[in-house]
Amino acid sequence: MPGGGGSLVALDFDASVAWPVYDWMGVSKAALEAVGRYLARDLGPRGVRVNLVSAGPLETVAAGGIAGFSTLAGAWRAQAPLGWDTRDPTPVARAVCFLLSDWSRGITGEILHVDGGFHAIGAAAEVPKAASGASG
Repeated sequence: MPGGGGSLVALDFDASVAWPVYDWMGVSKAALEAVGRYLARDLGPRGVRVNLVSAGPLETVAAGGIAGFSTLAGAWRAQAPLGWDTRDPTPVARAVCFLLSDWSRGITGEILHVDGGFHAIGAAAEVPKAASGASG
């Protein structure tokens, strides 16, 4: 980067809410999101882009250390509008490649959600009858 330019991409897990079972990792991901914004601001004048990819849960070595990971993974498989395969990192890898490429040269300080659309739902896909007020 001595001549300026470049791109930095960090991997994230949505820290806009407090996820069950994610605990201290959620706090560290929230800090990572803030660092990404500050780096985008500070490195932008040097032509360096800084972005994050907020991936849905993936079955990685790190995920094995999260008690209750299967609960998060199950929610994604059940609720993501596009579906979500916790064993396939390809969509996430392609998003990272896009952000590292010149095709994204006007993008910095962003969090790109690659999670099958789960982040856009905001509630369970199906509301239990008792919660919806339906009788029967």
